[in-house]
Amino acid sequence: MITILAQKQNIEHVEEITLDDLNNNTYDWYWVDFEEPTENETKLLEIYFQFHPLAVEDCIHDLQRPKLDYYEDHTFFVIHSLEKQSLAKKEINIFIGDNFIVTYHKQKSSYTESVKSLFKRKNNNDSFDEYYVFYQLLDFVVDEYFPIVYAIEDHINEIEDNTKKLSMENLLEHLFDRRGELLTLRQMVHPMRDLLYRILNSHHLEGVQERKEYFADIHDHLIKVADMIASNRELTQDIRDSYLSLNAHQTNRTMQVLTIISVIFMPLTFIVGIYGMNFTFMPELDEKYGYFVIWVIMLSISIGMYLWFRKKGWFD
Repeated sequence: MITILAQKQNIEHVEEITLDDLNNNTYDWYWVDFEEPTENETKLLEIYFQFHPLAVEDCIHDLQRPKLDYYEDHTFFVIHSLEKQSLAKKEINIFIGDNFIVTYHKQKSSYTESVKSLFKRKNNNDSFDEYYVFYQLLDFVVDEYFPIVYAIEDHINEIEDNTKKLSMENLLEHLFDRRGELLTLRQMVHPMRDLLYRILNSHHLEGVQERKEYFADIHDHLIKVADMIASNRELTQDIRDSYLSLNAHQTNRTMQVLTIISVIFMPLTFIVGIYGMNFTFMPELDEKYGYFVIWVIMLSISIGMYLWFRKKGWFD
């Protein structure tokens, strides 16, 4: 589907037009949005708009990194938006030339719809042009990163609060899921941050230089998101390390108790082993109080060893 918004000189509002209108009238600027385009609609990029074949090829083949390419009469951008629920990456291709902007995306995009709604409900001021569309689109895309990062951060804090309640398997599974989400975000945000840096420092984009403070604000947002991602990845690492240390400490305590019990029983086992031998003549067996004496000896050894271990701090 192709949607075209355009504005004539001295007219305050942006109107929706067709390709025929575009051919038969003169407009100050216009925006053509290709949403879920058909094969024939895609061909218009090269046949009607005469965009560079390499840029058109980049539109057709997904999985491009965010990029900026300069051509003779237009500039080509690739930016990445994010599906909030699945964290799936969606590509938006953008062509900007003299008084026009063309966006191309194979899936429906809430971001382009938001920008269209913005233009349809606002009266014109002198700032409306193709670079204003570009700025608004970038702003909507980047602003959507924040609630996603905040949601992940809340999940991580919840994991931290429930560290003692979760089993090792569940805790590590939750942590690795969050780290995977943060990695997906980092792989998207860092290239976008680099793209904004190139855009800000480009001498070919006069429309950007006229609104440099606005594009710089988007770049600042990307830096903040990147810092939040790095901070949360470190937090997941700290939680994991703390949990593993706690778990190792608890295991050591258990092994310590078992070791003490084993050590206490060693002399008792030795004594029982001696008197369990099947010799015919063992003088102690005929003693009247031999059984009770052995019990006193074994209890004395056990209590003595327990008190000694306690004095050494093994039960602290």
